[in-house]
Amino acid sequence: MTEQNATGAGASYAEAGVDIEAGDRAVELFAPLARRATRPEVQGGLGGFAGLFALKKNYREPLLASSTDGVGTKIAVAQAMDKHDTLGLDLVAMVVDDLVVCGAEPLFLQDYIAVGKVVPERVAELVSGIAEGCVRAGCALLGGETAEHPGMMGAQDYDLSATGVGVVEADELLGPDRVRPGDVVIAMGSSGLHSNGYSLARKVLLEIDRMSLSGHVEEFGRTLGEELLEPTRIYAKDCLALIAETDVRTFAHITGGGLAANLARVLPAGLMAELDRGSWSPAPVFKMIAQRGRVDRAEMEKTFNMGVGMVAVVAPEDVDRALAVLTARHIECWTLGTVKKAKDADAPRTALLGDHPRF
Repeated sequence: MTEQNATGAGASYAEAGVDIEAGDRAVELFAPLARRATRPEVQGGLGGFAGLFALKKNYREPLLASSTDGVGTKIAVAQAMDKHDTLGLDLVAMVVDDLVVCGAEPLFLQDYIAVGKVVPERVAELVSGIAEGCVRAGCALLGGETAEHPGMMGAQDYDLSATGVGVVEADELLGPDRVRPGDVVIAMGSSGLHSNGYSLARKVLLEIDRMSLSGHVEEFGRTLGEELLEPTRIYAKDCLALIAETDVRTFAHITGGGLAANLARVLPAGLMAELDRGSWSPAPVFKMIAQRGRVDRAEMEKTFNMGVGMVAVVAPEDVDRALAVLTARHIECWTLGTVKKAKDADAPRTALLGDHPRF
């Protein structure tokens, strides 16, 4: 016998917590935003069961690169501030800047948004950031999914992730096999915390130090919340420009694990990079976390990017040209260190030397 509700009608999906009409309204709101993020290779439009992308025929031996990521607990800050339009930029950055490390041009991205309850305006805010991120990265937003999870997530809760696909010619693939002794490591400045280390940052600043997200912080020149929600810088187009004009051996996207660990991932056995902490001064937010949480330097450097969002390893003769290209593109950059032969097989592949000025 069919179970009935108090009105005598059969149970419904809406009664179970899933609002299909709200989902349709969300699509209506974000569809114009998503259409901005396109490329000529995109076939068809939104609403199909699969996104279609025509790979150009002029590749010699194309390799497809794929990356999946999210934005972590930075979401908690956005929810506390009820500001959701920048998280999409973080999401795109985390995905496309992993793709470009191997030299791949980001082609398209598909997002997944899980919500406790569909609030159309909030979903549209999230998608607006994703679409803007795709525009900045030069890739298409090929589609996605918004899933309502009543009973598993609170009504105000959400999480988001995305998968991106890029392409690179097989003989132009960047990586450890291209790195040579004497190569130079160039740093590209981060815009702040980016999207890593927020569990520690929130614990120190919001729980231990009891700071208010709405409180103005003199060192930042804005509120704490605005500082913590500063979007992750998207380096994809800048890296591709660098590849086009200089001899880039490889890149390293500085995310979870910090500078040393991520750079080590793209260095071959037998080589190491010596990096100079004295070549840059981390932004005030890093110093504040370290001081107010009594976080030691080793913990800071393995948790946060410390002001370096991406590094390029380039041929020594191209250092000046690389710095000029990045500077012309308004990317803060500097010579961070050099690649050398390791003293022995067990030596770490990266070594941070000296101290940060004013930190």
